[in-house]
Parts: sequence; structure tokens; C-alpha cells
Amino acid sequence: MSQALTLARPYARAAFAIARDAGVLPAWSNALAFAAHVAADPHVAGLLGNPKLTRNDTVTLLAPEGASESVADFLALLFDNRRLALLPEIAGMFDALRFEAERTVKAKVTSAVVLPQAELDTITAALKRRFGREVEVETAVDASLIGGAVIDAGDVVIDGSLKGKLGRLQAALAN
Repeated sequence: MSQALTLARPYARAAFAIARDAGVLPAWSNALAFAAHVAADPHVAGLLGNPKLTRNDTVTLLAPEGASESVADFLALLFDNRRLALLPEIAGMFDALRFEAERTVKAKVTSAVVLPQAELDTITAALKRRFGREVEVETAVDASLIGGAVIDAGDVVIDGSLKGKLGRLQAALAN
């Protein structure tokens, strides 16, 4: 396990506990995702290490508009402890804790073209039956798949793409 994950874990658990107790898990998830995205930007990452950047300026930069005071306090704590670089890991762990608590599976459906809502609803329903949990679906388009879709839901990857089928066919013919 990487050192970053080890360092990020207590912060993610603390953030989760605060958000769960306040009943605002989705808002915290969005705020941490925003802060992680901003902090991961190469231009911002260089700026965050600048000693001239104050605590308040950092929180203003990283907190999304309308973020709660508790989110701002959490970001200030990360600033004080020089742990802002851990924001991507903290956000990822927070979401994992949130999805486990909400009995939700996050699935990414990547298809060759934009899928109609009816197809997404069918995929979502099938995933709910398979996992016995609610499913939060994120979509992406990758034209290189040629056709079909790839579904990535945690530890499970279902490759129903034409590209994947052709690859398996090629491997079978090579043997």
C-alpha cells in the first residue's frame, strides 16, 4: 500500500464521519471531488506549495462555491498539516466509504457512441440485479471500442465491446 493512501485514510475517515453525522454525504463528495480536481491541476499544484499562499487563499481556491463551513475547515486542516497533495486519495477513499454506507456501486459505462437513456436504464437495472445494490452510473464515450460497451464496476469489468471481442478472437486464433 502506498504511503499516500496510508496518510490519506484517517483524513478520509474523519471527513466521512463529519459528513455522515451531518447527513450531507453527497455535498461533501462533490466538494472533495472539486478540491481534488483543482489540487491535481499541475499549475495549481505548484501554487499550493508556495509559502506566500495563505490558508484563507488556499481554502478559497479549493472550496467550491457554496461549500459548507465544515468543508472549509477540513481544507484548512489539510493546509495546516501540509496534506493538500493527498486530496485526490482522500476524495477517492471518501467516495468508497460513502458508496459502502449507502450500499451503492459506482459503475462506469464506456461505449463507442452516446447511449440512449433507455439503454442506460436497462444496463443500470441489470447491474442492480447483479450486485443487489443501488448503482450510480457514469458514462463515457470511446470511439475506439467500435461498438458495444465496457462496464467497470469496482472489481468487475464486463467487456461487451466489439474491440474486446475482436481481441479475444485474435488471441483464440493465435493459439
